[in-house]
Amino acid sequence: MDDLKSKYLGLIGNAADEAALEDIRLQAVGKKGEVALKMRELGKMTPEERQVMGPALNALKDEINSALTAKKVALEDAALDERLRGEWLDVTLPARHRRQGTIHPISQVSEELSAIFADMGFAVAEGPQIDSDWYSFDALNIPGHHPARAEMDTFYMHRAEGDDRPPHVLRPHTSPVQIRAMEKIGAPIRVIAPGRVYRADYDQTHTPMFHQVEGLAIDKDISMANLKWVLEEFLSAFFGKRVKTRFRASHFPFTEPSAEVDVQCRWENGSVTVGEGDDWLEVLGSGMVHPKVLQNAGIDPQEWQGFAFGIGIDRIAMLKYGIPDLRAFFDADLRWLRHYGFASLDQPNLHGGLNR
Repeated sequence: MDDLKSKYLGLIGNAADEAALEDIRLQAVGKKGEVALKMRELGKMTPEERQVMGPALNALKDEINSALTAKKVALEDAALDERLRGEWLDVTLPARHRRQGTIHPISQVSEELSAIFADMGFAVAEGPQIDSDWYSFDALNIPGHHPARAEMDTFYMHRAEGDDRPPHVLRPHTSPVQIRAMEKIGAPIRVIAPGRVYRADYDQTHTPMFHQVEGLAIDKDISMANLKWVLEEFLSAFFGKRVKTRFRASHFPFTEPSAEVDVQCRWENGSVTVGEGDDWLEVLGSGMVHPKVLQNAGIDPQEWQGFAFGIGIDRIAMLKYGIPDLRAFFDADLRWLRHYGFASLDQPNLHGGLNR
């Protein structure tokens, strides 16, 4: 028995890898191993011999198994040490902390707008940011002498000398998208047109590039009452409370009649709260689409009518989330974005605010 013990403990101690260790296990304590064969011989022994050999064989088997387990652990540790010495990267270590990005308030508010208007049946329409004079002004019933067509207000893409074709412009509003949508879809139609627009202006509440969403609904029985309901529902859903509105008569070339829309607000310590107080703040322009605009888009104004409105996305983002300066939207300051940005799992709901 001591010979078997010495033999196998020596082999186990000298095993170079797990494969060799498995071979030794099979030779020693496997079903056809030496210890197993010895244990089968117990049946041929006298009771007195079994009382001696049985415990001795079991003890030998346990000792060999213990030695096998210990050697296996030692081989695994040695293999890991060797691997760590040869690898420069330990994938088991915790990852380095990385800042998570945040969603820009403009992107967040655009998603909120789209969700609210989608609930009212408006699809999203898109168009080019560089467009022709026709789509940007003429089709919208804006005459050639209108101040909006002056170079001090609109960015023109001038053509080469001798090219007499009308110039293109960086669109000053998303109204050209409305014309293109009416040409493509016809009537009835119900769309919003969010996107970047460009005007030559720069101060605390104006930047050369900003964001706008315009809405358009054309059908046979649409009136100012429908426009008023849509805007009141939108403003209440966006700000998360019932918001009182005031419609004031105004003039826009592309709508008749036209109205500017104010919302109830309260000014306190230089900040504004929408939906409370005794003051009013203008937030958007609106009106019934001018018959000439419908005609220019290929829609018969004798049969169809509708409303349109335009809202500054940046401006209502400032009002809802307390952002004091429009210019900061475009400064690419990560500190500002971490403060005013939104986590990727924040989702807009249809009652204002967020589902966090």
